[in-house]
Amino acid sequence: MKNIDLSNLSDIAVQSFSALENDRTRQLVQKLVASLHEYAKDVQLTHEEWRTALSFLHACSDISSASRSEFSLLSDVLGVSSLVDLLAGKPGATPGSVLGPFHSAGSPWLSNPVNLIAANEGTPVVFRGRVCDVEGNPLPSASIDYWQNANNGLYWQVDPQQATDNLRCQLQVDAQGRFEIATIRPVPYEIPTDGPVWRDLVQPAHRSSWRAAHAHVIVAAPTYVKLVTEFFDSEDPYLEADAVFGVRGPLVGTFKTTQDPELCRRHGIEGDTCLVMDIELRLSKNENE
Repeated sequence: MKNIDLSNLSDIAVQSFSALENDRTRQLVQKLVASLHEYAKDVQLTHEEWRTALSFLHACSDISSASRSEFSLLSDVLGVSSLVDLLAGKPGATPGSVLGPFHSAGSPWLSNPVNLIAANEGTPVVFRGRVCDVEGNPLPSASIDYWQNANNGLYWQVDPQQATDNLRCQLQVDAQGRFEIATIRPVPYEIPTDGPVWRDLVQPAHRSSWRAAHAHVIVAAPTYVKLVTEFFDSEDPYLEADAVFGVRGPLVGTFKTTQDPELCRRHGIEGDTCLVMDIELRLSKNENE
């Protein structure tokens, strides 16, 4: 590999990965190498700038742990997480949104309708809706994995005062694809501001550190594309400045005061009125099956 110079280095670096056996992996790696080289040439990257970038990545690694990924946060604030969600979208299906760092596999399976309020402080609300296909036909085989933050803005993994699996569950929809989750109204919260992503990237850009209030769901049904998405509160002040670009118009719902004594009794909510957000989640057929 003699006579490497500016005219041939990029092509040689790309071709050095041509022996990767998996076609998709080879495409991803070679395109990434080509794009990095093109970026460096386009901005005339200096030694000092590249060392600064590497130091930033080292700092992201140093602060990451089993319960926190600074690289996931980096992906989120750069908009890459949202871009991948949107690229995966299908016509007529509910749009995807950010998984976030606080999903954990194995949440408890609970009966539908479900009440997650327990001893949590906050405003009682009900998420009520159904899962269907893109044509509106119910999917009784669908299941939902649900999680959200507590009234202090924290998820249970970073708050030792909360019980494990607080405000999260898995459930099976009913024969009409319907689900009903009584919980507390989610609140906005800040992304981590003690690490390099905030300190060296987001704060210097004078961007918001706040995520709009939301609840997360993963919706799955046999032969349909799994949906990872969020519900947003139309009254939240951070909808226009969500730090990770997660808000989509179809995902913004409104809590309406609903007079339904039976609904309140079913979930132990005082009085005969409660705040309800009605939701429809549409899944697309998996084209690979």
